[in-house]
Amino acid sequence: MSPLWIGTSWKMTKTLAEGRAWAEGLRDHLASTHDGQAPARVQPFVIPPFTATTTVRGILGEDSPVLLGVQNAHWEDEGAWTGEVSVPQAKDAGAQVVEIGHSERREHFGETVETTQLKVAAALRHGLTPLLCIGESAEVKDAGGSSEFILAQAAGALDGLSPEELSRVVIAYEPIWAIGEKGRPAVVEELVEPFAALGAQYSGEVTGLLYGGSVNLDNAADLLGIEHVTGLFVGRTAWRLEGYLELLRIAAAHAAA
Repeated sequence: MSPLWIGTSWKMTKTLAEGRAWAEGLRDHLASTHDGQAPARVQPFVIPPFTATTTVRGILGEDSPVLLGVQNAHWEDEGAWTGEVSVPQAKDAGAQVVEIGHSERREHFGETVETTQLKVAAALRHGLTPLLCIGESAEVKDAGGSSEFILAQAAGALDGLSPEELSRVVIAYEPIWAIGEKGRPAVVEELVEPFAALGAQYSGEVTGLLYGGSVNLDNAADLLGIEHVTGLFVGRTAWRLEGYLELLRIAAAHAAA
């Protein structure tokens, strides 16, 4: 069976010292409780800011079961793109996953369906896992168009991929109304229909269908119980190492049930 993906993006948080302490704590926990491996049928991943990429990779080690990601990457391999980081550069720094199309990138930095498609292709071209983020606004949700909207976002980014390429993609459904400091935690009933739509289209075709949006220790187990959900993409709760370790425990218990 496919593993449950449990990951976190630190966004624009953590100094090098803070990132080092978090990574050392995770490494030491896995060494002491799982002989350095991940819990059975659980795939951990962490996406620090670029400044901490090589630091976290060095601490976790090249053979770590924890996948390391970056929060963005440009679709071109090199060139006059001031302030950008390419997929080859991210890979050189130790990244294995590229987060693409987060709603904050779409809203504040002009990310479009077209650029997500280019970035997915770039990640795949260099052997990295694209983590494609999709999600609708409260207005779209209230109008009853959630499923159609997120399927269109996904289809636009994944258009033209071969079955083998598609099988290397992870999709994270993160409704805009549920994410961030002001987000409202979703109840299970609100997520059944979107995941039914995603499952009908992509279950068995992509490597994971994750949920993200105000995930916490109280709702994580229920979220993992939604049909077609194969992992969680977590914010603030996982920024504390203790929170992330508890999420790994919850996922391991769910996988063993």
